[in-house]
Amino acid sequence: MAGGAVASIKALWETRITRISREEEDQRKRRRGGGASGRLSVGVWEDRAVLARLKQKLQTEDGRLILRIHQEDWKSLPCCLVRLSQVQEWQIHRTGLLNIPPFISSFQNLLVLDLSRNSITEIPKQIGQLTRLRELLLSYNRVQFVPEELSGCESLERLDLAMNRVLDSLPDQLTRLTRLQNLDLSMNGFCCVPACVVGMPALQWLDLGGNRLQNLPEDIHRWEELRAKPRPLAGVNNQID
Repeated sequence: MAGGAVASIKALWETRITRISREEEDQRKRRRGGGASGRLSVGVWEDRAVLARLKQKLQTEDGRLILRIHQEDWKSLPCCLVRLSQVQEWQIHRTGLLNIPPFISSFQNLLVLDLSRNSITEIPKQIGQLTRLRELLLSYNRVQFVPEELSGCESLERLDLAMNRVLDSLPDQLTRLTRLQNLDLSMNGFCCVPACVVGMPALQWLDLGGNRLQNLPEDIHRWEELRAKPRPLAGVNNQID
């Protein structure tokens, strides 16, 4: 009898211990889940705060919705910006912006992308998906390379790459920009006129001042619509033999 009573008590305690252990484990899981939920809530709150700040930068001019940021610290643009994909024009100047985000492709209504006077070093391939884009303005940046995918911007009429200093070539595929009328390549490192420029059928205005051109292309006669010739800028060598 005594042995049976001891066994029963032992079994009872083991059952209680097991139940308590399970309850403690459940509590730990809930705490971990609560922590993750808390972090998620903080992230959501931060996104909402940033989005609210961006919405304050929206303006409407001539029926066009514009995102205008000037002389503020925005070295990168937050992903929550895609919620404003209806924006038709970006004007982001002197913010220290380091890159054009890949999610730029979400802005299918974009007509003007003006990111001049920042610190952008490259143009993402995704920009080629902006088939309605008319103006791409990237002067006074640090762009070193232009992707061939830019040729996908079939509506592009103006391309400004002035004052990027180290830029010295353009991909041949840019001849597909059949609507491009205005091209500014001044103050860069070009030693010759890019072949694609000669092949642009709608080009009317071209600035190659402030480069180090050594000669003009033999088929320059193809520039039938060109209204302005490459011009030197004061104090800068732009030699043409």
